[in-house]
Amino acid sequence: MVAPDALTGVLSRVSDTWPVPSAAARAFAAAGVPVFPCVPGGKRPLTEHGFHDATTNPDQVRAWWRQHPAANIGVPTGAASGVVVVDVDVHGPVNGFAAFERAHAAGLLDGWQLLVSTPSGGMHAYYPATAGLSQRSWQAARAGIDFRGDGGYIIVPPSTVTSDPGNANYRVRRITTGHAAELDSDRLRDFLDPRPTPNPRPPGQVRDISAERLAAWVAGRTEGERNRGLFWAACRLAENGTPPADTYTALAPAAEHAGLTQREVSTTIRSAYRTTQPGPHTAADGPGEAPRRELQQTAGRVLS
Repeated sequence: MVAPDALTGVLSRVSDTWPVPSAAARAFAAAGVPVFPCVPGGKRPLTEHGFHDATTNPDQVRAWWRQHPAANIGVPTGAASGVVVVDVDVHGPVNGFAAFERAHAAGLLDGWQLLVSTPSGGMHAYYPATAGLSQRSWQAARAGIDFRGDGGYIIVPPSTVTSDPGNANYRVRRITTGHAAELDSDRLRDFLDPRPTPNPRPPGQVRDISAERLAAWVAGRTEGERNRGLFWAACRLAENGTPPADTYTALAPAAEHAGLTQREVSTTIRSAYRTTQPGPHTAADGPGEAPRRELQQTAGRVLS
């Protein structure tokens, strides 16, 4: 893993007077931080495989920015760069700063390395990635917070985003003078977007899972959370012994309300049952075939 202060060390030296952004891209690569070009004024990668193409190879970096002199700088988050980022959004009615302050007051966001102001008026808080631990990216859209870890990327200063009012830069806002600490991203997610908890049960009794509560929670998932939320809820019902068809009946309308297609719902629920009930199957069925047929039959009844 890249040293956790490599990226922030370069960012601490970035200023608006740097040639934008080719000199900064070369500086990141020289420090061991992989970079890749994104469209000028935007966030979409210019490389074929997106952040997977990020590199520290100086010849490749120079070639990219010779071809696209105004390209923004993308950096993969997580182990690839040594940092994870809490992305505070202020889009529409959601103000992520309120959730950030609540989580900070709860002691979940101490130890940031630096803060970066984003062109939309939001903020990126950088933390050292935890060595040897996969910290997957996630969204808590209703809280206005995204977590950029493994499987994600960010745009870094001095990149610029073009919008209706004009151009705005990513700017380093504050650099910590204290000790940087690793972030417990799982605890943060549970705090910002708590999942329904099952009712307590006496020893030896089947856990009481409320399908209605799970469905209400699934219905509130937003883009980026829908599949994962449905999968989690379906796993809970599967673990409780709920037949696949009953799980589909309980969760499908909520998942479709959240924006998933019928095909996505069926596929996700089947995956949940394969994960939680990987027992033996007949040769005729194949893995997951029985719950697949049951789900298809239920879907047909719902649509008829």
